[in-house]
Order: sequence, then C-alpha cells, then structure tokens
Amino acid sequence: MAAPNINVNKQTVLQLLNSGQEVKFLIPEYQRPYSWTDDEIITLFDDIWNFSIDRTKPNGQKSYFLGSVVSYTEDGVRQIIDGQQRITSLFLLLRAIYAKLEQEENKTPEVTNFISKITPALWMVDEMTGEVNRSQMLLRSDVVQDSGNELLRKILETGTASTKAIDNYSKNFNKFSELYAEKSLESPNQIYHFINALLNYTILLPIDADDQETALTIFNTLNNRGLPLSDADIFKSEIYKNLDREQKQIFIQKWKKLEADAAKVNESIQSLFYYHMFYLRAKERDVNTTTPGVRKYFREKGKNRLSVEVIDELIQSLHLWEVVNSRRPLDIEGEEWSKNFEIRTILDILSSYTNEFWKYPTSIYYMQYREREDFEAIFLKFLRKLCVLLLTRFLERPTVSAVKSDVLKLDAQIINTAHPLFSAGFEEKKLEDEYAIQEEQSRTDGLIIRPHTKMVRMMLKLLAYNIDSQSDLLPEKWEIEHIFPQTWDTKYYTFSEEEANDMLEHLGNKLPLEKALNISASNNYFSKKKDAYRASKIAICQILGGSSLNDWNLDNIDKNDAKVCSIIKGLFKKWVNEYEPIASETVETLMPTEEELAMIEHLKSKGFI
Repeated sequence: MAAPNINVNKQTVLQLLNSGQEVKFLIPEYQRPYSWTDDEIITLFDDIWNFSIDRTKPNGQKSYFLGSVVSYTEDGVRQIIDGQQRITSLFLLLRAIYAKLEQEENKTPEVTNFISKITPALWMVDEMTGEVNRSQMLLRSDVVQDSGNELLRKILETGTASTKAIDNYSKNFNKFSELYAEKSLESPNQIYHFINALLNYTILLPIDADDQETALTIFNTLNNRGLPLSDADIFKSEIYKNLDREQKQIFIQKWKKLEADAAKVNESIQSLFYYHMFYLRAKERDVNTTTPGVRKYFREKGKNRLSVEVIDELIQSLHLWEVVNSRRPLDIEGEEWSKNFEIRTILDILSSYTNEFWKYPTSIYYMQYREREDFEAIFLKFLRKLCVLLLTRFLERPTVSAVKSDVLKLDAQIINTAHPLFSAGFEEKKLEDEYAIQEEQSRTDGLIIRPHTKMVRMMLKLLAYNIDSQSDLLPEKWEIEHIFPQTWDTKYYTFSEEEANDMLEHLGNKLPLEKALNISASNNYFSKKKDAYRASKIAICQILGGSSLNDWNLDNIDKNDAKVCSIIKGLFKKWVNEYEPIASETVETLMPTEEELAMIEHLKSKGFI
C-alpha cells in the first residue's frame, strides 16, 4: 500500500485564500455549525492589531502564526477538515474590511491597493478580463443543520448583514465591521498596517492530504480542543447528501431529536453506531475477533450500510440504553418490558461488567426479538444466562479477551434463534474421583469468596437484588463498604493484622452502601456502623443493621462467605436451568443441544451450579 501523500506548505493569509482561485474552499456537510462568538472574534482582531503595531518596531515580531488548516481535495473542491472556524472568520473579516474600503470617499493608493489584493481572496476573478463575479465566492459551507449557510453566502456577496440577526455569521461580520470602524477612528494611520499585517504577515500552515481518511487521521492527531470530528458526523453527511429536499428535512429533524435524546441519558450517536455495527455483523455472520473501525465498517465499498433507514434503527436501539442508563422504565408503547423489575435489575447488574462485551448480545437480542409477544419472558432468561456466562468466565480468567470470541459467536446465533447456544467456554476436565471434585469446588468457592476486584460491584448487586424486600434499583451512587474496617484499633482485637488482611477483601465482608452513609460509617466499630446500615435504602444493609449482632469479626466474615457463596451458586444454578426452549421454537430446539448440556455439566463440575 502506497504511503499517503501529504503536502505541508506555510502560507500567508493572502496566499492561502488566493489559492481558492484554483481550488475553492468547502466546509463539508459533516462539520459542526459555525460557532465562534464575540470572544473569539475580538481575540482574533486584537491579536492581529497588536501584532501589526509590534512588527513595525526594530525588534518586533515579524510574523504571526494563526494555526494549521487540514484539508483534502475531492470533486474539485478543497474540503476543510480542521480550521473551518478560523477560515470562515477570516473570510468574514476580509469581507468587512473590503466593505469599509469601498465606502471610502477618498480612494488613497493604500485603499486601491488593498481592494485589489482582497478581491481575488474572496471571489472568482476572470483570468482574461479581470472581471469579478461576486456571486462566485471562494468559500462555501454545506454544513448539515446549519441554517446560516445561505446567510454566509449573502454576506460574502453583498457585504451586509442585518444588525438584528442572531446567527453567528451575521453577528461576527457586524462585530468585525464595528471593530474596524473603531480602530479607523482611533488610529487612521495604523489601520492600513493592520490590513497589511493580516494579508501578508499572518501565517497559516495548510496541511493538504490526498484523501478524507488521511485528513481525518491528521486532524484527530493534531486536535487538542476536545471536539474531534466523530464518525457519526461523517455518516450524517453521507446519508444526507443522497436525499431529496423533503427527505433531508425529515432526516435532520430525526437526527437532532436522536442526538438530544441520547445526550439526556449519557449516550451518543457515535456509540449507537458502534453497537449497531455488531448487530449488522451478526446478521452477516461475521465472528472475526478483529473488530473493524466503525468508519471503515460503515463505509465499506459495495455495502449499503448507511441507508436512510439506519436512523430509525438507531432511534429504536436507543430505547434499550434509555432504560439501562436512566435506570427507569419507558413510557413508550411497545416497551412494556422496561417496567419489569427483574429485567431492570439484571441490566443493572450487567452494567457493572468490566467491559462492553455484554452490550453487544444484549442489544442484538433486543433489536431482533423486541416485537415478539413473549419478549419480556425470553429476554429475562437470556440476560440471566448471559450474566452467568460473563461472570463465571471472568472469575476463571480475568482478562479483556475472556469472552470476546464466544460473545461474537453468540451474536451471530441470536439472529437465527431466540434460544441461542452459549458456549461452555472452559477447557473440560474429567473429574472422576471425589477428592478431585471437592478440590475443584473449593477452588470455585475461592473465586467467589475472593473475586477479582473488577467483579466485586457486579457480585454485590447480585446479592442485593436477591433480597425480596429490595423493590427499587440500588442508588446510582454507592460505594463498597468494608463491614470489618480496613483500619481498626489493634488494641481492641486479639488477632493480628496479617490474619485480618487476609479476609478484609472477602466478599462476605462487603456491602453496597450509599456514598454519604459509607463516609459516616467510616472505620467505626460494628455497633456504631449499624446505625448507618439501618438508615440505608438498600435492603441487604438494613437487614444487617437490624440484626442482633453486636460485633463483626473474622468468624462472622467466614460464616458470611459461606452464605454469599451459596446464594450466588444457587442463582447461577437457577438461571442456567431456567434457560429452556420457548414454546414457539421449533420441535428440534425443544431439547438442549449437546453443547448446552456440556455447559451445564461443566458448570456443575466447577461447583458454580
């Protein structure tokens, strides 16, 4: 593969804008709307004004660097990837200056000179006649969702803007005009030095790439202002440009609403596209563990993955994440499942998983079967079995890739059946003698009692939601409370610090507790902590707070370890066994497959069920 061609050439403002005579400038559809306000406009003007004064001094600054502009040329125009705010503002500033120069009654040599210099930086000039066509600007904006595109065109053509306008193009043009007029009165001689400094000594660094992908890569590398272009910005423009006028209006209305609705629940259209990619990959039976980039996937040649219908699919998929992220049911027809407390609790448990692999099969299952009459029942069973798979797998092998391959296989199977196969996943061991079985069960108990730190929150939720009196989701902000404190008075307890440290991090010594109550409980003795537990809205804490225990020591931790281990293994057993074929499935699926039986037997051999 040939290396990308990148051209970097330092230029003055006049040189760069004049190059528009050969290749015009375009702000493409996927860019964000023009957003500079008074603050940026005044800063730009004042910086160049102060520079114009400084450069006339003996040891003054000889050039002023304004920044880089990243672009690529396609369809005969230079598409601006980075620098659109700066370039647009420079055009507005030059148009404001040009309008003021035209109004000068006394056309001094300076005025005539600068008018002739600015003209080819704003409009097309006929090479043969020198005639200027003011309806052919060198800059055009096609930004989707920016109602000011036509206003920019009119401002550059006419040199006027309504003083009552509220769009940024008009307000900034008027602000430039106002600043120029003020400086002209204050320093009539310096104003020409200002124009000269702007045109000939203000420097830009154009970085021209040979394609969009290279330009975007450069931009995302250089950009440090916190608003890099997302893949969703690119997708929006590619869908938009293939629609007719009526379709464009409908599409933009849907996009705006989706963007706002997603933001309310801390999601983004970018993440929705990412989840949707796995849905489409599942449909295509793509189980490759190498995940393609979202932009590369949706723009793959020969595939129609960016049709206008995708916006409706994203709108639908957001409903799932509204329930997960807002932690509330939906008041939407067809989403009655969201009122099911058991479904909401298992989604809350899954949300504490160490990575996003739980999201892909969950989203795919929801999109594929949400319209079934029995969706509520089958979704709950599916989520519970998914929880068992993810949790046991990570306890066994706490790595990012512990479930990756099997999850992708599961994704593809979900498309075929609401009762997909769950791979046993573990390397099978034949345990024939009683001692080996006991050893394996002991090891499994150890994994539950002393779980990896990334699994603790998930397992505490399992325990908390197993209490019948827990009728609400856990508070959004809670912390892990150590019942026996991590710091204690060694004079009070007879056991050593080494003995205690070995059990402090056991699951049986931990509770989910509201942040404020966890702070008040602090390192107090158990008798004092019970007040905080009773004040909690979490049922498992209330129960312990209302117990007759006056102390909590290593024996209590040991007993509670055995209890929580039994509860979790009981849940695993129940959830695996209840995952049975649904009545509407074909006869062939009514009996568990060999692979499913292998998983059940394996989990039994491990002691998980």
